[in-house]
Amino acid sequence: MRYIGVMTGTSVDGLDVAVLDVTPTPPRIAQCTTVALPGALAADLVALGKPGKDEIDRAGACDAALGEFIGKVILDCLGSWRIDPSQVRAIGCHGQTIRHRPDSTPPFTLQIGDPNRVAEITGIDTVADMRRRDVAAGGQGAPLAPLFHDALFRDGERHRIVVNIGGIANATMLPAGSDSILGFDTGPGNALVDAWIRHCKDQPYDQDGAWASRGHVAQGLLDALRNDAFVLRTPPKSTGKETYNLDYISRAVARRDLPSVDVQATLLEFTAWSIANAVERWGPGTGDVVTCGGGRHNRALMKRLESSLSGYRVLRADDLGVDGDALEAAAFAWFAHRTLAGLPSNAPAVTGADGSRVLGALYPGK
Repeated sequence: MRYIGVMTGTSVDGLDVAVLDVTPTPPRIAQCTTVALPGALAADLVALGKPGKDEIDRAGACDAALGEFIGKVILDCLGSWRIDPSQVRAIGCHGQTIRHRPDSTPPFTLQIGDPNRVAEITGIDTVADMRRRDVAAGGQGAPLAPLFHDALFRDGERHRIVVNIGGIANATMLPAGSDSILGFDTGPGNALVDAWIRHCKDQPYDQDGAWASRGHVAQGLLDALRNDAFVLRTPPKSTGKETYNLDYISRAVARRDLPSVDVQATLLEFTAWSIANAVERWGPGTGDVVTCGGGRHNRALMKRLESSLSGYRVLRADDLGVDGDALEAAAFAWFAHRTLAGLPSNAPAVTGADGSRVLGALYPGK
C-alpha cells in the first residue's frame, strides 16, 4: 500500500514529496522529489517563522496558499510518476512550522498548510497536525522522525546514530542489541550558516561550504557559542529557528570586529561541534553516524564532522540505499499509515510525552 508524505522543513527551501511503500520491512521509498516554493510564499513563510509580532491575515493567507500548493504539487507528481490517485491510501501532510515553543507556558507548536485544501484538491485522505497531540501529552512535539529512523536503520550488530541536518539538526541513537531509542534536537543545522550568507551575500545557502572554507575560525566567538544553553541541555529537547536565526548571530558578534567570512567559518565550526558534541555525550562511542537532510551536501561541514567523530564511521543515508533528501517526507507518509492503523507515532523516550499517542487528524478525501 502506498502513502505520500510532504514536508517543508525549517530551511524553507522547497516542498519534499515522497511516495512510501509500507508493505516491505523496512518500508521503501518508491518515488521522491523536491519542488521549489513560489518566491513570494517562501518569503512570507520565512517572515512568519521569525520571532515577534505576526499578522493573523498573513498566517491565514499562507495557510491557504501552502495548502493549495501542496495539493497541486502532489497531483503533478503523481501524474509524472504515472500513479493514479486511487492507488494512494493517504497523504501525510506536515506543512510548515511557523512557531515551535515547547518550553513556553503553555507549550505549543504550530504548523500551517491547510489539509482541508490538500484533501479537496487531491481527493485523497489526508492526515495532518501530527505534533500537537504529543505536546498536549506533555512532550516536545519533536523530533518525531526517530521512530521512522528506527524502522529504517536499526542494525542488530552495529550501533547507529542517525543525524538529520536540516535547518535544525537532530540525532537518533539506535544501540545494537537493544530496542531502546533516544532522539533529540542537537542545535543548529543549516539555520545559522544559511542566515548569515543570506544576510551578507544575498545567497540562499553556502554551496559546499565554499565561503566558510575561505574564512578562519574566530576562537573567541566559537568559545562563546559553545556555551549555548540549548546545546548543553539534557534531552528531551527540541528547538527551531525562533532560537537560531540572524538575531542570534547578531547578538553573538556584537562588539566583535570580525570579517564576515570568518563569522561564516565560525558558524560552520559551531554547527559541526554541536552535532559532534551530542554524539559524543549521548552516543555509544563507536558505530555508524548516518547523515541525512540538506546539510549532508555541505562538503565542508561533513569534513568537519568526519574529523570530529574519529570513533565513528560517518555515512550518508544514500550509502545504505535510502534517499537522504526524501527521508523526512517519507516519515510523514509512514506516520499517516500508522494513524489510520491506530498505531502511535511518537516515542515518549524521545519527546518526553506521558505515553505513546496516535498522532494527527484525518481530513477525508472526496
